Amino acid sequence: MPRIDAFLKLGTTQACSDVHLAVGVPPMLRMNGDLVAIRFRELAEAELESYVTEILTRNLSERFRAGHDVDFSYVTEEGARFRVNVFRKDSGVGAVFRSIPNEIPTLDSLNLPPIVKKLCDHHQGMILVTGSTGTGKSTTLAAMIDLLNSTRKLNIISLEDPIEFVHRSKQCQVVQRELGTHLPSFAEGVRAAMREDPDVILVGEMRDAETISMAMTAAETGHLVLGTLHTTSAVKTIDRMIDALPAEQREQTKSFLSQSLLAVITQVLVRKPENRGRTAVCEVMIMNRAIAKLIQTDQTHQIPSQVQTGRDTGMQLMDQSLLAAIKAKEIDPDDAFAYSSDKRMFAKHVVDRSLLPRFDTLE
Repeated sequence: MPRIDAFLKLGTTQACSDVHLAVGVPPMLRMNGDLVAIRFRELAEAELESYVTEILTRNLSERFRAGHDVDFSYVTEEGARFRVNVFRKDSGVGAVFRSIPNEIPTLDSLNLPPIVKKLCDHHQGMILVTGSTGTGKSTTLAAMIDLLNSTRKLNIISLEDPIEFVHRSKQCQVVQRELGTHLPSFAEGVRAAMREDPDVILVGEMRDAETISMAMTAAETGHLVLGTLHTTSAVKTIDRMIDALPAEQREQTKSFLSQSLLAVITQVLVRKPENRGRTAVCEVMIMNRAIAKLIQTDQTHQIPSQVQTGRDTGMQLMDQSLLAAIKAKEIDPDDAFAYSSDKRMFAKHVVDRSLLPRFDTLE
C-alpha cells in the first residue's frame, strides 16, 4: 500500500474536503473550510517526494521531473477517490488531494434551487456553473449529469481535468475523457465531441478563448453545453466571456450570449450553524429578453436589478440567497457576512460582533 494512503485515510475518516502535503509543515486537512494540521512531524523534502512518486504513473513522473505540475485522479487501495495536484515550490514538493465521493450526490441532496433541475430539461444552449476554486462546481455538474443519465436517453460527452466523479451509464451513454490522457486540450475535446453525435457536452473548464469559442459553437449548433468559469457573479461571467474573445468577435459573442446562454449559476460554500459542515448557496441568473437586451447594449451592470426582481422565474442574487438561508437557519450568519456584497444588510445578523469594526474600517 502506498504510504500516502495513510494520510488520505485519515482525511476520509475525518470527512475533510482536502488533504494538503507540503515540505516543512505537518500534513493538513481542510475541515469545513479551515486548514487544520494533524499531529505529525514536519515533512522533509526527500520524504514527501518519495511519498508522491509512489503514486505517479510513468508518464506523470516524467512530466513532473520535467518541471510541470501534474493533475490526475487517484484511487486508494480501499477505494477512496481523490483529485490530485502535485507541484513544486520554493521549499520543495507540494500536493493537494481533493476528496471525491464514490456516490454521486443528487441535486436535491445538495440543497440547490429547484430551477437547477428544470434547467436540465433543455435540449440546447449553454448553462454555466461558476465560482472560485473549491466551491463545489464539479459536484453540481456531476449531479446534473447524473439527473440526465437517470431520466433521458442521450449521448453525454464529459471533458474533464482530471476525471473526478465516475458516471456509470444508466439510460444515457456517458463518455468521460481526461485532459492529457485522452485529449490535448479542452478546445480539441469540444471539436472532437461535435463529431461524436453528442446531445450533451460538459466542458470541465472554459479557460481560454479557443475553448470558449468552440463551446459557443457547440451550443449554437443544437447541443446542450455545460461548463465552468472561475467567476464570482453572473455579471462577471458575461463580461469574462465577452472580454475573452478578440475584439472583432465582440458583437458575435454578445449575440450568442443573448440567444444561447440559458443560465449562470454562481456558488459559494458557506458553513452551517455550529460548524456542522458546509452547504452551497447560489446566485442564479436566467436569460430573458430584458437581460438579453442589456447584454446587447453593453449595460451588463444593470443585470443584478433584473435578477433581483426575477424571483418568480427562479432567479436570485447571492445576497438574497444568503439572507434566505440565514432566516431558515441553514447557514452560519457570520460566515454569510463574509460572502455578502451589501455588508450592511447582514450586520444585524452577525453573532461575532468583533467582525463589525473590521468591516467598518473597510467602508
